Amino acid sequence: MTAHYDARETREQAAREADLFSRLPDVLRGAMTAPAYAERLRGLDPASVTSRAALAGLPVLRKSELPALHKASAPFGGLVAAAPGSFARLFTSPGPIFEPEGRQADPWRGARALFAAGFRPNDIVLNTFSYHLTPGGFIFDASARALGCAVIPAGPGNAEQQFELIEAYRPVGYSGTPDFLKILLDAAAAAGRDISSIKRALVSGAAFPPSLQAEIKARGIDAYQAFGTADLGLIAFETEARDGMVVNEDLIMEIVKPGTGDPVAPGDVGEIVVTSLDPHHPWIRLALGDLTAALPGPSRCGRTNMRIKGWMGRADQTTKVKGMFVRPEQIAEIGKRHPALGRLRLVVTRQGETDAMTLKAETGTSGDALREEIAASLRVVTKLGGSVELVRPGALPNDGKVIADER
Repeated sequence: MTAHYDARETREQAAREADLFSRLPDVLRGAMTAPAYAERLRGLDPASVTSRAALAGLPVLRKSELPALHKASAPFGGLVAAAPGSFARLFTSPGPIFEPEGRQADPWRGARALFAAGFRPNDIVLNTFSYHLTPGGFIFDASARALGCAVIPAGPGNAEQQFELIEAYRPVGYSGTPDFLKILLDAAAAAGRDISSIKRALVSGAAFPPSLQAEIKARGIDAYQAFGTADLGLIAFETEARDGMVVNEDLIMEIVKPGTGDPVAPGDVGEIVVTSLDPHHPWIRLALGDLTAALPGPSRCGRTNMRIKGWMGRADQTTKVKGMFVRPEQIAEIGKRHPALGRLRLVVTRQGETDAMTLKAETGTSGDALREEIAASLRVVTKLGGSVELVRPGALPNDGKVIADER
């Protein structure tokens, strides 16, 4: 596969950035007609937000905040100006969080992810994501139909009935979790059913470890991964280059230090923050709570957008020490008070029958005075005492973890 979904995928990155940030001010103006964004962005001049540096100055909206917002101001937490009836479908996810589907073509931006995985117009796709109340099934259904595919809306489960559909319609593609794909393959083999028509897959929603990738490949299916959420749809996807995931068009992705809105250094692991340019349902700096890192340079497949390593864990590392919560943003605050420090990691252990904290701090200097200053900041910020260990620059892993609970 060498073709691309459209010319936008291969344009110069500078042209893409110029396009995104020329459109962003109008998106911000529209967002600020919704009461929650009007309050969050009070005093903002949208015309001033035309660069990544300017965008980084806006407040982060954490996905963990959404259930409380939606409960206080149903159905969309005051973050959507449009009336619910102006959308095509209305969903809910655990929280609850209420998600609308737009009426435009490919509202979840998934067609190009399917194209990158080898799906083409007139392919038949078995879609096994759930169609019940949550948007997963419709995300992949709408994306496949936007590409010109026919969709079997199978949902998960009912393997025996799915075998009948597969043998009758002979779908070439599968969309769903990698786990359910293996369940189908194993059950078909045990029952002597023919599902060999399935040759490619776009999987999401669960881990896809190398061992399972190899097994699926050995059984004749070329499977690709996609990263998405119920709020934003498809955010990034694998291509035939198999060198990370390419960020989707019409999204601005930032990678920030967990607990902050501050961009990480190039290549460092941090939390994914996304701004979408959907004028009907914009998201402004939505922090997903997922970790990743950017990869240098464009993909070998020719797509030029930002590449990421994929999902690398959760950013919300909040833990309880001696009955009090300690949060990543508190560790970030200590870093701001001591800007000469590099990475920080709070290690929580048990000493005897008592919780204990040790803050490991990268620094090119040493000495008791610095250690005592950092320990004092730790106590002031967390209201808890702990020891400080100074380590050389680069000694702490680049994994985005700032709190390690080892109890």
